[in-house]
Amino acid sequence: MAIDTSNTEPISIIPGDTVKWTRTLADYPASAGWALSYELLNAMHRYEIHATADSKAFRVVVSAQTTQGDALGSYDWRARVTNAEEVYTVATGRLTVAPSFGAAGDVRSHARRALEAIEAVLEGRATSATAEYEINGRRLKYIPLNELHTRRTKYQREVAAEEGKSGPRGVSGRIMVRFGA
Repeated sequence: MAIDTSNTEPISIIPGDTVKWTRTLADYPASAGWALSYELLNAMHRYEIHATADSKAFRVVVSAQTTQGDALGSYDWRARVTNAEEVYTVATGRLTVAPSFGAAGDVRSHARRALEAIEAVLEGRATSATAEYEINGRRLKYIPLNELHTRRTKYQREVAAEEGKSGPRGVSGRIMVRFGA
């Protein structure tokens, strides 16, 4: 199955995947000698990507072998065109190098892991009758159910924010006010 090439820069890259896109810049056509390059930068890493001319457009292909070495994290990027002595920044943005499912370790966020752990505890017990007990010198404590529910709501909101959604049951935390006569 062929993957369509996008006409915009990616918002996410997964190490080990091939990344392709085409960019057309009416004021700086490749056919007029302009060259397009990208710079990705964060506090720890810097990558350069060079586009190739494709008629009037620019084609970017980053191989799976190249992306395999990309460090995880968020990157600011800028696209620049050059032609002889002229250099212009034509676009900027932000992208994430996200872990692949085959990456070592747990790639879920802290909020997602905490929410799933709280929900597992809630499913495993119906009451908080025993708050603490001791077996063979080992003392175990439970978090009361009302506190677990409070923490679950907190982490539901964090996970929803990570996923770009509103909080639990559609609660976004915004208060709508209307002024009128």
